[in-house]
Amino acid sequence: MKSGRISLILAACVLFFLYLPIVVLMANSFNESRFGGVWTGFSLKWYSKLWEERAIWTALTNSLIVATFSTLLATLLGTAAALALYKYKSFLQKTHYGLIYIPLIIPDILMGVSLLIFFVSLQWPLGLFTVFIAHTTFCISYVAMLVRARLENFDRSLVEAAYDLGANSWDVFTRVMIPFLSPAILAGALLSFTLSIDDFVITFFVVGPGVTTLPIYVYSMIKFGSPPLINALSTVLIVVTFCIVWFTHHLSEKK
Repeated sequence: MKSGRISLILAACVLFFLYLPIVVLMANSFNESRFGGVWTGFSLKWYSKLWEERAIWTALTNSLIVATFSTLLATLLGTAAALALYKYKSFLQKTHYGLIYIPLIIPDILMGVSLLIFFVSLQWPLGLFTVFIAHTTFCISYVAMLVRARLENFDRSLVEAAYDLGANSWDVFTRVMIPFLSPAILAGALLSFTLSIDDFVITFFVVGPGVTTLPIYVYSMIKFGSPPLINALSTVLIVVTFCIVWFTHHLSEKK
Protein backbone atom coordinates (compact mmCIF):
# COMPACT_ATOMS: atom_id res chain seq x y z
CA MET A 1 0.00 0.00 0.00
CA LYS A 2 2.79 2.41 0.95
CA SER A 3 4.80 1.76 -2.22
CA GLY A 4 1.66 2.23 -4.30
CA ARG A 5 1.00 5.59 -2.65
CA ILE A 6 4.59 6.68 -3.30
CA SER A 7 4.27 5.69 -6.97
CA LEU A 8 1.04 7.68 -7.23
CA ILE A 9 2.68 10.76 -5.69
CA LEU A 10 5.67 10.49 -8.03
CA ALA A 11 3.39 10.11 -11.05
CA ALA A 12 1.38 13.16 -9.95
CA CYS A 13 4.60 15.18 -9.55
CA VAL A 14 5.82 14.21 -13.02
CA LEU A 15 2.47 15.09 -14.61
CA PHE A 16 2.42 18.39 -12.70
CA PHE A 17 5.94 19.21 -13.90
CA LEU A 18 5.09 18.35 -17.52
CA TYR A 19 1.69 19.96 -17.86
CA LEU A 20 1.82 23.01 -15.58
CA PRO A 21 3.66 25.16 -18.19
CA ILE A 22 1.06 24.16 -20.80
CA VAL A 23 -1.80 25.05 -18.47
CA VAL A 24 -0.21 28.43 -17.68
CA LEU A 25 0.30 29.14 -21.39
CA MET A 26 -3.31 28.27 -22.23
CA ALA A 27 -4.61 30.38 -19.33
CA ASN A 28 -2.54 33.39 -20.46
CA SER A 29 -4.05 33.14 -23.94
CA PHE A 30 -7.28 34.36 -22.33
CA ASN A 31 -5.55 37.06 -20.27
CA GLU A 32 -6.40 40.62 -21.30
CA SER A 33 -2.94 41.80 -20.27
CA ARG A 34 -0.49 42.31 -23.13
CA PHE A 35 2.47 40.89 -21.22
CA GLY A 36 0.76 38.11 -19.25
CA GLY A 37 2.58 38.72 -16.01
CA VAL A 38 -0.56 39.79 -14.13
CA TRP A 39 -4.10 38.58 -14.70
CA THR A 40 -6.18 41.62 -15.67
CA GLY A 41 -9.33 39.90 -16.88
CA PHE A 42 -10.74 37.29 -19.23
CA SER A 43 -10.63 38.20 -22.91
CA LEU A 44 -10.79 36.58 -26.34
CA LYS A 45 -9.20 39.54 -28.10
CA TRP A 46 -5.93 37.71 -28.77
CA TYR A 47 -7.80 35.01 -30.67
CA SER A 48 -9.54 37.76 -32.63
CA LYS A 49 -6.21 39.40 -33.47
CA LEU A 50 -4.77 36.00 -34.31
CA TRP A 51 -7.53 35.58 -36.88
CA GLU A 52 -6.58 38.92 -38.45
CA GLU A 53 -2.83 38.15 -38.66
CA ARG A 54 -2.45 37.34 -42.37
CA ALA A 55 1.22 36.28 -42.14
CA ILE A 56 0.27 33.50 -39.74
CA TRP A 57 -2.27 32.10 -42.17
CA THR A 58 0.25 32.23 -45.01
CA ALA A 59 2.69 30.23 -42.88
CA LEU A 60 -0.10 27.84 -41.88
CA THR A 61 -1.04 27.34 -45.53
CA ASN A 62 2.57 26.44 -46.37
CA SER A 63 2.68 23.99 -43.45
CA LEU A 64 -0.60 22.37 -44.50
CA ILE A 65 0.57 21.99 -48.10
CA VAL A 66 3.84 20.36 -47.04
CA ALA A 67 2.17 18.19 -44.39
CA THR A 68 -0.56 16.97 -46.75
CA PHE A 69 1.70 15.93 -49.61
CA SER A 70 4.49 14.56 -47.42
CA THR A 71 1.91 12.52 -45.49
CA LEU A 72 0.46 11.04 -48.68
CA LEU A 73 3.87 10.05 -50.07
CA ALA A 74 5.21 8.86 -46.71
CA THR A 75 2.11 6.74 -46.12
CA LEU A 76 2.46 5.09 -49.51
CA LEU A 77 6.20 4.43 -49.22
CA GLY A 78 6.06 3.52 -45.52
CA THR A 79 3.30 0.95 -46.09
CA ALA A 80 5.23 -0.56 -49.01
CA ALA A 81 8.37 -0.71 -46.86
CA ALA A 82 6.50 -2.44 -44.03
CA LEU A 83 5.05 -5.03 -46.40
CA ALA A 84 8.50 -5.72 -47.85
CA LEU A 85 10.02 -6.09 -44.37
CA TYR A 86 7.24 -8.47 -43.37
CA LYS A 87 7.21 -10.61 -46.51
CA TYR A 88 10.92 -10.98 -47.24
CA LYS A 89 13.51 -12.18 -44.72
CA SER A 90 17.06 -11.66 -45.95
CA PHE A 91 20.24 -9.76 -45.20
CA LEU A 92 19.10 -7.05 -47.62
CA GLN A 93 15.89 -6.60 -45.65
CA LYS A 94 17.87 -6.35 -42.40
CA THR A 95 19.78 -3.48 -44.00
CA HIS A 96 16.48 -2.06 -45.18
CA TYR A 97 15.12 -2.23 -41.63
CA GLY A 98 18.18 -0.38 -40.33
CA LEU A 99 17.72 2.39 -42.89
CA ILE A 100 14.05 2.72 -41.91
CA TYR A 101 14.81 2.71 -38.19
CA ILE A 102 17.73 5.18 -38.20
CA PRO A 103 15.62 8.36 -38.74
CA LEU A 104 13.74 7.51 -35.54
CA ILE A 105 16.83 7.63 -33.35
CA ILE A 106 19.23 10.16 -34.86
CA PRO A 107 18.99 13.76 -33.55
CA ASP A 108 16.87 16.13 -35.63
CA ILE A 109 19.70 18.60 -35.92
CA LEU A 110 21.95 15.94 -37.47
CA MET A 111 19.26 14.97 -39.93
CA GLY A 112 18.63 18.62 -40.79
CA VAL A 113 22.31 19.30 -41.44
CA SER A 114 22.73 16.15 -43.55
CA LEU A 115 19.67 16.99 -45.67
CA LEU A 116 20.90 20.56 -46.13
CA ILE A 117 24.29 19.30 -47.33
CA PHE A 118 22.52 16.86 -49.65
CA PHE A 119 20.35 19.55 -51.24
CA VAL A 120 23.26 21.97 -51.57
CA SER A 121 25.40 19.31 -53.21
CA LEU A 122 22.63 18.73 -55.77
CA GLN A 123 22.25 22.51 -56.18
CA TRP A 124 18.55 22.33 -55.41
CA PRO A 125 17.08 25.70 -54.43
CA LEU A 126 15.80 25.58 -50.87
CA GLY A 127 12.08 26.10 -50.44
CA LEU A 128 8.82 24.25 -49.86
CA PHE A 129 9.89 21.39 -52.13
CA THR A 130 13.00 20.64 -50.07
CA VAL A 131 10.88 20.85 -46.90
CA PHE A 132 8.47 18.36 -48.49
CA ILE A 133 11.32 15.94 -49.27
CA ALA A 134 12.77 16.30 -45.77
CA HIS A 135 9.44 15.70 -44.03
CA THR A 136 8.69 12.71 -46.22
CA THR A 137 12.07 11.25 -45.31
CA PHE A 138 11.44 11.06 -41.57
CA CYS A 139 7.69 10.39 -41.79
CA ILE A 140 8.26 7.19 -43.78
CA SER A 141 9.89 5.59 -40.75
CA TYR A 142 6.92 6.24 -38.46
CA VAL A 143 4.42 4.85 -40.96
CA ALA A 144 6.57 1.80 -41.65
CA MET A 145 6.97 0.96 -37.95
CA LEU A 146 3.25 1.30 -37.21
CA VAL A 147 2.21 -0.83 -40.19
CA ARG A 148 4.89 -3.42 -39.48
CA ALA A 149 3.72 -3.70 -35.87
CA ARG A 150 0.20 -4.30 -37.16
CA LEU A 151 1.46 -6.99 -39.53
CA GLU A 152 2.96 -8.93 -36.61
CA ASN A 153 -0.61 -9.82 -35.60
CA PHE A 154 -1.72 -10.76 -39.11
CA ASP A 155 -3.18 -14.25 -39.51
CA ARG A 156 -1.73 -15.80 -42.67
CA SER A 157 -4.60 -18.29 -42.80
CA LEU A 158 -6.81 -15.45 -44.05
CA VAL A 159 -4.68 -15.17 -47.17
CA GLU A 160 -4.70 -18.92 -47.71
CA ALA A 161 -8.48 -18.99 -47.28
CA ALA A 162 -8.88 -16.19 -49.82
CA TYR A 163 -6.77 -18.06 -52.38
CA ASP A 164 -8.75 -21.23 -51.74
CA LEU A 165 -11.94 -19.31 -52.52
CA GLY A 166 -10.56 -18.23 -55.91
CA ALA A 167 -9.17 -14.76 -55.12
CA ASN A 168 -6.17 -13.51 -57.05
CA SER A 169 -3.26 -11.55 -55.61
CA TRP A 170 -4.91 -8.18 -56.20
CA ASP A 171 -8.11 -9.31 -54.50
CA VAL A 172 -6.13 -10.58 -51.50
CA PHE A 173 -4.27 -7.31 -51.23
CA THR A 174 -7.29 -5.02 -51.57
CA ARG A 175 -9.90 -7.08 -49.72
CA VAL A 176 -7.83 -8.79 -47.02
CA MET A 177 -4.57 -6.94 -46.41
CA ILE A 178 -5.71 -3.33 -46.80
CA PRO A 179 -8.80 -3.63 -44.55
CA PHE A 180 -6.67 -5.31 -41.88
CA LEU A 181 -3.91 -2.70 -42.13
CA SER A 182 -6.18 0.33 -42.52
CA PRO A 183 -6.14 1.32 -38.79
CA ALA A 184 -2.32 1.30 -38.75
CA ILE A 185 -2.08 3.07 -42.11
CA LEU A 186 -4.47 5.80 -40.99
CA ALA A 187 -2.71 6.10 -37.64
CA GLY A 188 0.64 6.43 -39.42
CA ALA A 189 -0.79 9.06 -41.76
CA LEU A 190 -2.21 11.11 -38.89
CA LEU A 191 1.05 10.84 -36.94
CA SER A 192 3.02 11.89 -40.02
CA PHE A 193 0.74 14.87 -40.54
CA THR A 194 1.17 15.95 -36.92
CA LEU A 195 4.96 15.57 -37.01
CA SER A 196 5.18 17.52 -40.25
CA ILE A 197 3.00 20.37 -38.96
CA ASP A 198 5.02 20.60 -35.72
CA ASP A 199 8.54 20.14 -37.09
CA PHE A 200 10.91 23.05 -36.54
CA VAL A 201 14.54 21.84 -36.40
CA ILE A 202 14.73 20.00 -39.73
CA THR A 203 12.55 22.60 -41.45
CA PHE A 204 14.79 25.40 -40.17
CA PHE A 205 17.75 23.94 -42.08
CA VAL A 206 16.02 23.21 -45.40
CA VAL A 207 13.32 25.87 -45.76
CA GLY A 208 15.48 28.52 -47.43
CA PRO A 209 15.04 32.33 -47.49
CA GLY A 210 11.70 33.95 -48.27
CA VAL A 211 9.63 30.90 -47.30
CA THR A 212 8.23 30.17 -43.88
CA THR A 213 6.17 27.49 -42.20
CA LEU A 214 4.10 27.84 -39.05
CA PRO A 215 6.77 26.62 -36.56
CA ILE A 216 9.35 28.94 -38.17
CA TYR A 217 6.93 31.83 -37.93
CA VAL A 218 6.18 31.06 -34.28
CA TYR A 219 9.93 31.14 -33.61
CA SER A 220 10.18 34.58 -35.19
CA MET A 221 7.21 35.75 -33.10
CA ILE A 222 8.94 34.60 -29.92
CA LYS A 223 11.95 36.77 -30.80
CA PHE A 224 10.19 39.82 -32.20
CA GLY A 225 6.43 39.38 -31.93
CA SER A 226 3.58 39.58 -29.45
CA PRO A 227 3.58 37.09 -26.53
CA PRO A 228 -0.24 36.96 -26.23
CA LEU A 229 -0.59 36.03 -29.90
CA ILE A 230 1.94 33.26 -29.36
CA ASN A 231 -0.11 32.00 -26.40
CA ALA A 232 -3.30 31.99 -28.45
CA LEU A 233 -1.66 30.29 -31.42
CA SER A 234 0.06 27.74 -29.18
CA THR A 235 -3.24 26.92 -27.49
CA VAL A 236 -4.89 26.24 -30.84
CA LEU A 237 -1.96 24.05 -31.91
CA ILE A 238 -1.97 22.15 -28.60
CA VAL A 239 -5.68 21.37 -28.83
CA VAL A 240 -5.46 20.23 -32.47
CA THR A 241 -2.30 18.19 -31.84
CA PHE A 242 -3.75 16.47 -28.78
CA CYS A 243 -6.88 15.56 -30.73
CA ILE A 244 -4.86 14.09 -33.60
CA VAL A 245 -2.50 12.20 -31.27
CA TRP A 246 -5.42 10.80 -29.28
CA PHE A 247 -7.16 9.67 -32.46
CA THR A 248 -3.91 8.16 -33.74
CA HIS A 249 -3.38 6.27 -30.49
CA HIS A 250 -6.98 5.04 -30.60
CA LEU A 251 -6.53 3.73 -34.13
CA SER A 252 -3.18 2.09 -33.39
CA GLU A 253 -4.79 0.08 -30.57
CA LYS A 254 -7.78 -0.97 -32.63
CA LYS A 255 -7.83 -4.70 -33.20
